[in-house]
Formats: sequence, structure tokens, C-alpha cells
Amino acid sequence: MKRYFIYLAYNGANYCGWQVQPNGISVQETIEKALATLLRTPTPIVGAGRTDAGVHARMMTAHFDSEAGSLDLPLLTKKLNSILPKDITVYKIVEVKTDAHARFDAISRLYRYYITTEKDPFLHQLKYKVHGEPDMDRMNECANVLFEYEDFTSFSKLHTDVKTNNCTIMFAQWVKEGNNYIFTIKANRFLRNMVRSIVGTLLEAGRGKIAPDDFRTIIEAKDRGAAGTSVPGHALFLEEIEYNNEIFIQ
Repeated sequence: MKRYFIYLAYNGANYCGWQVQPNGISVQETIEKALATLLRTPTPIVGAGRTDAGVHARMMTAHFDSEAGSLDLPLLTKKLNSILPKDITVYKIVEVKTDAHARFDAISRLYRYYITTEKDPFLHQLKYKVHGEPDMDRMNECANVLFEYEDFTSFSKLHTDVKTNNCTIMFAQWVKEGNNYIFTIKANRFLRNMVRSIVGTLLEAGRGKIAPDDFRTIIEAKDRGAAGTSVPGHALFLEEIEYNNEIFIQ
């Protein structure tokens, strides 16, 4: 038995999310079917995370096991790309140690959320349009408050099956590029809906409705009802996942 990591990207517009769902087509299900076709055996995969419906990934990782001996990984990558739909692509497949885990061995994940103040007929499906210019300095003041806390219950979807709502935020910042505002956030882990609810709350700050102390009060409440409305998923991208080199077979 050998274990492999798949590095892939996808446009999430046509999917109900990463994870297999009873009421729609998921990215995970689509890749599993392609692998089963090529390897001629059911091949479940385990992703590094569970992106919500409509959320995209420029970099997602997943692992699978195979008893087929040594696989021709470049050829398998090429064949996968030939049968996967146009909105999913596989960058590479690499062998890892048999106990390596795409989800639990990830030491950080990085997301970006893309906001625009300009109507764009070409990229409207990948950016969230807002009215007026948000106060980026105020949004960054509140984003800096995230580093003071570990429990982010206030930004988590209710009734999830996780054991803890604690996360370590490593980076959180807004930048402006032309008419676009881009929020980058990096952490060891994220809760369901966490990035979208943080962005929605920070936009409240950008509209002058929330100050840094208010943001602290929201976090300390440990109540999803205290935070702002989640922004839509179509402008959220999983951009990077980081691992220690020790899990890879060189």
C-alpha cells in the first residue's frame, strides 16, 4: 500500500463544496470517480479541508491510497486531467509516507477574499461587489485584533462536529489594488464559514459601524449572532496549504 498527495485547483461555482453531499455534485466525488476509472478500483480521497459551496481553490491537497505498486505519477496526472471537467485541474501527484494525512498534517492554510467596487462583466463571478469605498485602515485595525484571540466561535457555523473552535491566526491583512480590496488570512486551521463571516464583519468596520473595541466584544461573545453577515462564497479562494517536508518521500 502506498499513499499519494494530489495537488489540484478548482472553480467551485458548479459544486456543492468539496465534501461529498447527498444533494449535489462535490469536487471530492468528481475526483474519486475519475480515480476509480483510471485505477479500476474505488479510490476514496481525503482533502486538506472542506470548502463550502461555490468556494474556489487555487491550491487544494488530498491524499489517496493505492495497492497498484509504483504508479506512473506524471502519466496518471495527465490522464486525470483528460477526463476531469474543465473546472478542475490536477497539478501533480507525489508519493508521501504511509501515515501522512492531507488534513491533519497541514501546518497552515491561506485564503484570500476578493472585493471590488467596480462592476465587471467578466469577473463578477469571482469577486464580491460592494457599494462605496470601505475604510481599509479601519478594517486592518480590526483585523489586527484577530491576533489577540484563539477562540473564534463567533465566526463559526453553528452545530459543526469539531472538538474545538480554537485557531491560531498567523496573518490577516487587507490590501487595495485599483478598485479591488483583497483580504488575505493565514491560520493553522479554519472553522466552517469562518473566513466569510470574518470578512462580513470587517466590512461592517469598513462602513464605519464597528470599531476595534466592538470587534473584540464580538469575538469575546463566542456567539455567531454577534458577528456580521457572511459574505458570498464565490469570491473566496483557498490559495496555499503548507506541510513539513518530512512527510514526503524524496
